[in-house]
Amino acid sequence: MTGPGAELRRTLGTGDAVVIGLGSMIGAGIFAALGPAARAAGSGLLLGLAVAAVVAHCNATSSARLAALYPASGGTYVYGRERLGPFWGYLAGWSFVVGKTASCAAMALTVGAYVWPGQAHAVAVAAVVALTAVNYGGIQKSAWLTRAIVAVVLAVLASVVVVCLGSGASEAGRLDTGVSGGVSGVLQAAGLLFFAFAGYARIATLGEEVRDPARTIPRAIPLALGMTLVVYAGVAVAVLSVLGAAALGRADAPLAEAVRAAGVPGLVPVVRVGAVVAALGSLLALILGVSRTTLAMARDRHLPGALSAVHPRFQVPHRAELAVGAVVAVLAATVDVRGAIGFSSFGVLAYYAVANASAWTLGSAPAARVVPVVGLLGCVVLAFALPGVSVVAGAGVLAVGAGAYGVRKWWAGR
Repeated sequence: MTGPGAELRRTLGTGDAVVIGLGSMIGAGIFAALGPAARAAGSGLLLGLAVAAVVAHCNATSSARLAALYPASGGTYVYGRERLGPFWGYLAGWSFVVGKTASCAAMALTVGAYVWPGQAHAVAVAAVVALTAVNYGGIQKSAWLTRAIVAVVLAVLASVVVVCLGSGASEAGRLDTGVSGGVSGVLQAAGLLFFAFAGYARIATLGEEVRDPARTIPRAIPLALGMTLVVYAGVAVAVLSVLGAAALGRADAPLAEAVRAAGVPGLVPVVRVGAVVAALGSLLALILGVSRTTLAMARDRHLPGALSAVHPRFQVPHRAELAVGAVVAVLAATVDVRGAIGFSSFGVLAYYAVANASAWTLGSAPAARVVPVVGLLGCVVLAFALPGVSVVAGAGVLAVGAGAYGVRKWWAGR
């Protein structure tokens, strides 16, 4: 069996990396996040989307610059360690693994709720087991499955946009960009919508499996982010023009409600299937990214060293993947983690705050530091604009991680 120091195989090109990024971002978030965001921002929903996009662009730019210099698995865990010191890298990795593990369980339960509401937990566990097996079989299999999922979800979203904008129920007056929810509401909506953008990190965490990473990653990340923004803006405008901010904020399944209001109820089951497929795509990419960060942290002994093993045939971090899959399966079987979405957003924003701080150290020219400064400030503001329970839970988990790091350092120095 391949030892802990083994490297992963570089098999992904730019197209594969873009598809994995799209699969991570264009997932269940767009089917569910518009409602809570509309409740927070009211008529300022589109402004919230714009703010989330600006912060995501800054984070993506910083991540791309760093990934080109450090093309290894782990993403910001590696960047923080190399640019800011071991503690900041560890804190980024801790935020990512804990937050995204909760997101994995949430996506699995989303699949269960749409497929068989009465047995949501059982379906969720089955989904986790199946996708863990796919990832175990190799990164190329994951990329091909993600490509198929992205194609299906994009087709469903395109149908929603065409049906809504082409119906008599669509009214441009509902696209009022006033701030009825106040500035705090817009920022909270941006924080919630940012959750749906955050998948471009998956491209960076796969840095050790990408061909010519110095060229591929800086191209793939902005391409994936730009395509996602176009899709999200189109869907948000279409749904908002039919439902309006108030009705959108009350909808549990906003896209399904929008096509029903547009006079095409026959499309509702198709939208539901699209939501299931999207959730599966997000879950696949999330397990992929969490396992790679787990691999990187295990290599540095912040997690058990056995998790750093690479399979001799499939060239994947198989123990890390199995461990992540097991933890997610247990959560999906026992816990309702829908309330953890805000907590996950807090962790993701903390992760990108470290990424921007790391990118700030790359150059002393003022122009080179504008993007990471804006990104860092944006992450902090959006994190603390989230609901209070999410902020408290997220800050508490970060404190636990920092405490564990301190105890480990103290023990090692005895």
